[in-house]
Amino acid sequence: MIKKLSLCALSVLAALPVGTVAFAADGDMQLQQVLMLSRHNLRAPLADNGSVLEQSTKKSWPQWDVPGGQLTTKGGVLEIYMGNYTRQWLAQQGLVQNGSCPDSNNVFVYANSLQRTVATAQFFVNGAFPGCDVAVTHQDAMGTMDPIFNPVITDGSEAFNKQALADMAAANEKLALKPAFQRLEKIVDYKSSPACNNKKQCDLSSGQNSFSAENGKEPNVSGPLKVGNSLMDAFTLQYYEGFPLDQVAWGQIKTPEQWKELSAIKNGYQDTLFTSPTIAREVAAPLVDYIRSQLVDQDKANAPKVTLMVGHDSNIASLLSALQVKPYELPDTYEKTPIGGQVVFERWHDAKNDKDLLKVEYVYQTADQLRDADVLSLKNPPKRVTLQLTGCQTDANGYCSWDQFSQALNSALQGTPMQPAAAPKPAAAQPDSDAAPAAAAANSATDKPADNAKADKADADKAKAEKAEADKTAAEKAKAEKADADKAKAEKAEADKAAAEKAKADKAAADKAAAEKAKAAADKAAADKAAAENAKAEKADAEKAAAEKAKADNATASQAPTAAQSNDAKSVATAAQ
Repeated sequence: MIKKLSLCALSVLAALPVGTVAFAADGDMQLQQVLMLSRHNLRAPLADNGSVLEQSTKKSWPQWDVPGGQLTTKGGVLEIYMGNYTRQWLAQQGLVQNGSCPDSNNVFVYANSLQRTVATAQFFVNGAFPGCDVAVTHQDAMGTMDPIFNPVITDGSEAFNKQALADMAAANEKLALKPAFQRLEKIVDYKSSPACNNKKQCDLSSGQNSFSAENGKEPNVSGPLKVGNSLMDAFTLQYYEGFPLDQVAWGQIKTPEQWKELSAIKNGYQDTLFTSPTIAREVAAPLVDYIRSQLVDQDKANAPKVTLMVGHDSNIASLLSALQVKPYELPDTYEKTPIGGQVVFERWHDAKNDKDLLKVEYVYQTADQLRDADVLSLKNPPKRVTLQLTGCQTDANGYCSWDQFSQALNSALQGTPMQPAAAPKPAAAQPDSDAAPAAAAANSATDKPADNAKADKADADKAKAEKAEADKTAAEKAKAEKADADKAKAEKAEADKAAAEKAKADKAAADKAAAEKAKAAADKAAADKAAAENAKAEKADAEKAAAEKAKADNATASQAPTAAQSNDAKSVATAAQ
């Protein structure tokens, strides 16, 4: 099966030295494992009435059918379509079978513990495996961020904070968003907004942004970039939801060029906060480590064939930056991390060379597919764009070495609490016993401050690692508790089913016995009735015979006197003569 490549991918491949990579053709490839990191699907705006949106304009915002931040009904439908398409694609590759439920060990679904992410996962499962018992794993504390999906800073050092702020400021300087902000000001009539009237913040195009990188919190910004992101997020979601065009941004975004210009604000917000190497590596570490545990550390024979993880745009943006994914273009959409889009890590086996290879694709619904709610299928698929990792050189079909991918995952964790343990180094040679005390005395005065600083850093690193380990343990505990609960639920369901079947069998036996008893009674009643009717008939026959005999006897008796009288008369007549 020959894959089409994006223009971006072709341009990068054209620049590669000829003959640097040579993997098998697609016909020799077999898909072995897939991990999909998905952004949740269509939601209501996060900044709803009463917050940034209301402060940014005096115009009325359209009403949504769900609270801010929650998955909409249409978002559920769109995710069902994505799930249905994904099952068809997986079946085409031989990883699942159409028309049957997958083995519970072969599919694992894991979502961040917010309504929109859990609901997205549930709708995907309904579309991909309808009627099948595929659980969605998430931590029990709904409404709170799972540590695996929480893109927060864990480095509280002054050096990290200084570098992070410098990186965000530098990224912001490169954005060149003034024309987009000027257009946005006109759309919302920002000079008449409550923010302008009450706070005297009347100019988005020349306003100043203030960045923060606090320990335990997500990277953040206040100023025009945050306001613009909230506004463009709302307008984009209105378009996807299918609001009439005269209600989407009050009908003032009319052309694709205008959408592209304005969407640069939202993309710039995400890039500035989450994609600088310093920040991306820090906030994506738990996610990178979890993906590594699923794709590299697990025994391939026992690992789930299909894993779906549902998180957020910040997860995808920071992950792709941490893995050093090369710049990419997504045709027919204005977002760099589209609603409902998936970064798909695919492990393929090259049968010809007996080796595993990686392919990474961005699978997403286009802006029009989202707005029109297109039913997806192999004949009407979402877009698929092949991504390339800097440290994992691809061939013409988009495959790169699995070993290089493993190294890229490990490299992304270097300098973080999730850094893989290095092989132990050989012990240093011990100094001569007589010389050791003298050397120690000579060094103690000069090394003590350095040793203290080193010890302080070691303590900080240890505390940081312990916190990361605690977060990881909490996530694993939540996963295990969920698995236990699912097992108990399944066992209870099985017991209930067995009890129901027994009750059904007992009732059937009782009904059968009652029916047989009723039949026997009916048969006896019929026999008694027949015997009674027979006796009645015999009695009637006997009475009839008796009556007939009596009648005959009466007739005989009535004829005897008449003859005697005749004889007497004859005797009298003879005497008279």
